Formats: sequence, structure tokens, C-alpha cells
Amino acid sequence: MTVQLGMPQPREAGSPGVGMPASAAQSGPAVQSGRPEGLPAGLVDRYGRRATDMRLSLTDKCNLRCTYCMPAEGLEWLSKQAVMSAAEIVRIVRIGVDMLGVRELRLTGGEPLVRADLLDIIAALRQAHPELPISMTTNAVGLDKKAAGLKAAGLSRINVSLDSLHEETFTQLTRRPFLDKVLAGVDAAWAAGLGPVKLNAVLMRGINDAESPSLLAWALDRGYELRFIEQMPLDADHGWTRRNMITAAEIRELLSADYVLSSDPRDRDGAPAERFEVRARVPGSEATGPVLGTVGIIASVTEPFCSDCRRTRITAEGKIMSCLFSREEVDLLGLLREGASDEQLAERWQDAMWIKPKAHGMDHVGLDAPDFVQPDRSMSAIGG
Repeated sequence: MTVQLGMPQPREAGSPGVGMPASAAQSGPAVQSGRPEGLPAGLVDRYGRRATDMRLSLTDKCNLRCTYCMPAEGLEWLSKQAVMSAAEIVRIVRIGVDMLGVRELRLTGGEPLVRADLLDIIAALRQAHPELPISMTTNAVGLDKKAAGLKAAGLSRINVSLDSLHEETFTQLTRRPFLDKVLAGVDAAWAAGLGPVKLNAVLMRGINDAESPSLLAWALDRGYELRFIEQMPLDADHGWTRRNMITAAEIRELLSADYVLSSDPRDRDGAPAERFEVRARVPGSEATGPVLGTVGIIASVTEPFCSDCRRTRITAEGKIMSCLFSREEVDLLGLLREGASDEQLAERWQDAMWIKPKAHGMDHVGLDAPDFVQPDRSMSAIGG
């Protein structure tokens, strides 16, 4: 039987797999990918890319309602049964690391901190993979109480979503008055040794774009690594437009009044962020000060880096997404629950990654392309 690629079909109430996409209940043993025999081991695709960076979502639930990600009323959450258990997560990661060449793991959501067994998951992953870099993306609400425990369990470092330092703007963007909680979480992560602490900021036109220089100054002063992210068409309300998006070029221009940016000499090495060294601009002079730190810009829309993409994604209910914008998902968890061997699971994963699109869910680059279709899932449901 061949797995059905594409978006889930409607299911009748009471049928197997209610609470998860339809394909989760009928996984099938194989994917018709056309992957040829004799390929080197690992997660390779038709364009010669090899995925070594695994993004695994622990939950679709979140305690914020960011305008560029979720609707104000939230989403219909997956059932507990539909979400991967701790043991299933550990097994899938082990297959990725030991059999398929995964070299870095990022835990995502939704919001990972809402999982009650988060510390147990991290501890089990660390015990199984003592040298594996394990990071986590979080909104930091509640992190102040958990940062030390996360470090002790084996978490390597933290990425925190932080779009504004102004309470009113933060509340407008997240629909929650939790800025103080987030800032406390960021400070706690630094104190616990979960560094380098990286901050992710999405700039929204007319809302927080003017804050970009002051946000960078705040991060540099504290030793945090700030990355600005172009807003992507992954919002649940499907309100994204290219016209309203702050581009990478605009971000560089916004920062240029106070800073001089120069390319970071370190190899980008497949990272989504293009890094820049930051120097203060001396008023009335061509001179600049010393390097204050770095800033990154993730320009998925206007300056895509798809040709060197090294990511493979697993959603909270165990679906393989080869591309963040893909509308095709391949079920891994269903096959696991049917009793598949590690070898069978690895083969399905390889088949899913072989058919990875060239860019933006298509076989050509360009979110401006007339055939681009925004995924039905929002970022919180995919896992960032």
C-alpha cells in the first residue's frame, strides 16, 4: 500500500485516528518516491542536498496567539493520543541520529514548555546521545522556573521568540500581556548556561519595525544573538501579503542609521540566518567602532537559501515534512505504531526526503510564483 501524499481527507466521526490527520491512521509501508537504489546513506534528496538538522515538534499547543502564526481564538489542538509519546520521540531521534546522519536536533512547538514530560524527554535524549547538540525554540513563558532544570537534563541552548521590548506592542503582537514573563525567561536561560541565547524577531510593518535598532542594541548589550526573520506565509488566518512584509533589505536599512553591518567571516554552513558583524556608526564620521557582536537575518522570502537547506521536520503527530512550505506530509508515527522495524522507519524517512521540493513547496524558487499555495498548517502546527 502507498501512503497518500497531500492534505488529509475528511474522516467520519468515530473512525480510527480521529484527532489526527487522516493519513496518520493509514500509514502504509512505503512511499512511492522513485528513490533509486545505491544512494549513499542519509536523508538525501533529488537536488543533492543532505538533511542533517532535525526539527522535531513536541506539541501543537501554545500559550500565545501571535498574529503572524495563530488566530486569536487559537486552533483545535491534537488529541493526546495523536501526539508522539516520549518513548516514540526518543526512538525517532535515535533512528535519525544513528541511522540517517542527523547531527543537530531542535525541539519546537507550538510551545515545548507546555509539555509536562519535557524534562524527561530531554534527559532521555541526552542519555542516548551524549554529544548531540540539542536546542529548543520557545516563547519563554515559564522558562524562568524551568531553565536550570532544562540545562541539568541536557539541553544545549535556547532560541527565544521576542518581537518587541515594549509592553503594548508585545501584547498587540502576541495577544497576551506576558512580556515580563518572557524577559525573565531570557535572563534565566542565560544564567543557567543555555547559551548562546538566540532571539528571533519577526518585524511587522507599522507595528514593531521601527524598534529594530533598539532591539538590537538591547541584545548586543546583554550578549544575546538576535536574528530578524522575514514574515512568512504561514499564518493561520492566511493574511500574509508580500506588500506588508518587511524584507531583509529593509531590515538592513533600518539598522544602518545606528550600525554598520559587514558579512560575518564564518562559514554559513547551511544555517538559515545570514550573519553580520555589527559595529557602531560614529556620527559625522566614516569611522566605526569595534565589533559589538553579530546579528542574523533569515530571509526565506526575498533571499531564499533553499539550495543549501539541511533540515528535516517531524510534526507533533509524527509526520515528516521535507520542506516548511510543503503540502505533502508522510506519516512516520503510524508506521511505528504498527510495529515497523527501525530499518522500515528509516526507509520511509529516506523516501519522504527524496521527494523534497526544490524550494517553497515547489520545484522552483519563488513565493511570488503564481502556482505557490500557502500550506494549510500554520507555523505552530508544523513546528518552526
